[in-house]
Amino acid sequence: MSTDDASIWIHRLTAVEQARFATPTVTAPLAGLTFAIKDNIDLAGVPTTATCPAFAYTPTESAHVVARLLAAGATPVGKTNLDQFATGLVGTRSPYGAPRNVFNPDYISGGSSSGSAVAVARNEVDFALGTDTAGSGRVPAAFNQIIGLKPTKGRLSTRGVVPACRSLDCVSIFTRDIATAARVLAVTEGFDPLDPFSRARPICHLISDKISDPHRIGVPRADQLEWFGNTESPALFAAALDRLRTLGIKITEVDFSPFLDAARLLYEGPWTAERYAAVGAFIEQHSATPESARAAGLDSTVSKIILGGRNASAADAFRATYRLVELRRTADQILATVDALVAPTAGTIYKISEIAADPIRLNSNLGRYNNFMNLLDLCGLTLPAGRYSFGPGFGITFIAPAWHDAQLLALGARYLGEPSPATVPPADTIRLAVCGAHLRGQPLHHQLTSLGARFLAATTTSPDYRLYALANTTPPKPGLVRVAPGETGAPIAVETYALTPEAFGRFVAAVPAPMVIGTATLADGTTSKSFLCEPAALADAINITPHGGWVAHLAAQR
Repeated sequence: MSTDDASIWIHRLTAVEQARFATPTVTAPLAGLTFAIKDNIDLAGVPTTATCPAFAYTPTESAHVVARLLAAGATPVGKTNLDQFATGLVGTRSPYGAPRNVFNPDYISGGSSSGSAVAVARNEVDFALGTDTAGSGRVPAAFNQIIGLKPTKGRLSTRGVVPACRSLDCVSIFTRDIATAARVLAVTEGFDPLDPFSRARPICHLISDKISDPHRIGVPRADQLEWFGNTESPALFAAALDRLRTLGIKITEVDFSPFLDAARLLYEGPWTAERYAAVGAFIEQHSATPESARAAGLDSTVSKIILGGRNASAADAFRATYRLVELRRTADQILATVDALVAPTAGTIYKISEIAADPIRLNSNLGRYNNFMNLLDLCGLTLPAGRYSFGPGFGITFIAPAWHDAQLLALGARYLGEPSPATVPPADTIRLAVCGAHLRGQPLHHQLTSLGARFLAATTTSPDYRLYALANTTPPKPGLVRVAPGETGAPIAVETYALTPEAFGRFVAAVPAPMVIGTATLADGTTSKSFLCEPAALADAINITPHGGWVAHLAAQR
């Protein structure tokens, strides 16, 4: 790993500046976590450059997602480098330098969210915000062996983000583990009425009920996989598929052509006109001569791409839109046959010198498995999947329809061997953990479903609890008790559900003694409202902690 990379940061906050954003309470959901912000996302009082010095401005308000993170107790460390105006997948198109791949500095970090990805990979922050219009939050995650979540378009507000393609832009999340990605998603998501592209989350399960069962994942047909001359990528991808098979997942080939055709539309079609609409006038104003372009800090490749969009006609846009609708219909039909797709995040990787010699064609190669994602309204999760012999990382991306983000996080945890994330519900709901008669398949589960509770995840508590079979309860119930300091406990199986405040109040009002609703710590360190038990009820109870959960205890009695 490289030991120094000053090009990661455009503005690193001083201790005084960090203190200005500090949240005083240590009980905030993200208290103690640090994060980096891609420098096309606003942080109040700190310049936003989009890596173009002449474009820089100082916002008076933080972007919506940043404001949510600050309110949740996370501490900003600074603003990170990127491909100028978020146009590129390489991480080299910046007058502030090119962040290097953490494993081999001769190779690109990936972009456009280069600095954010490298900051996380180098353990300089706990998580980072990027953006992802065409792969900018996935490619650098793969090359630097971290996790990159590209949420459903509109799930996170883009208010306060310098637009690239405004109708396609997404704020993305970089982390080193799935649990942190889930926590950050829970804090940052939510409908923003001041962002016209924000979308209200539909009423649906955040994690599919079948996520723990073997299921089918689609993979591009062998003849549709392109490696661009890289001789190591095929074996790395094959090893990732073998890993999925060992998890009981069936791999089935699908026709990937509608996804690949949609990917080509992004830069070969009229969508470059949307980039021109965002910053084209600024580039034209500052690039009348080569000297003025250099003085403004404009990247010549970025300018060429964006100015190429000014000649698209309305007829071109309509024709491309019609074609995209056709491709989306076909893609949806393919997605309906599997639970998710998996593809290489990128077929290869390049040296910085190779990108300098052929910047547009090689960048385009990196978009093959990425550019279609937002056009087809999909969500994606990139995971580490091995490394090349010469250092840089190789990644895979799980792909699913919109609003299946948490399902992908659960699948990602399964692939990486991490605990399934105890997904935190959105801000307008309350999370409740149940451990006994309210579990799925148990006699009181209907009390949750009748109140519209949405299943979140099957997980465990932290190893600080004991479970007891209570005496004289109808139907039979367990009691969950937190152990005293120094006593031995164990993780106890629970299920978590999201309820509206009104439904939660009605549920709590009906809880009979000796049960109480308190707060329990879950396996990932987050807390949840939970069933607990009055200590007086344990006098005649049986300690069933060794079974690890109520359902396992019942099975042992048969």
